[in-house]
Amino acid sequence: MIDHTGLSVSDFDAAKTFYDGALAPLGIRHTVTLPAEITGGVKVGGWGREGPAFWLHEGAAQTPPVHVAFTAGSRAEVAAFHAAGLKAGGRDNGAPGLRPHYHPNYYGAFLLDPDGNNIEAVCHLPE
Repeated sequence: MIDHTGLSVSDFDAAKTFYDGALAPLGIRHTVTLPAEITGGVKVGGWGREGPAFWLHEGAAQTPPVHVAFTAGSRAEVAAFHAAGLKAGGRDNGAPGLRPHYHPNYYGAFLLDPDGNNIEAVCHLPE
């Protein structure tokens, strides 16, 4: 349904470190950095599994903070996202676990990125 989306971040380098670490277990990687001559000197980068689908650009932090959920292929990937994101500078906002009030197989974990955005990995598959 959504082709791509993006966030404004106050410190691109800190955000890049967080998203590189947190998203790697989900098979999502930094795929492109746009040249400064295109962006007017603002740092802009894209992440995705094949090509960029999630973009960050340096500027004022997103206000209010937003919630973005990334799909995971397994519950193990959700747990790995959470652990890697904590190591990469994220803050815990909900440990990996079932959230059956959303859906019986909803298994998610939540982190706050360096700007306080609620970033989630979720798997809807049974164990």
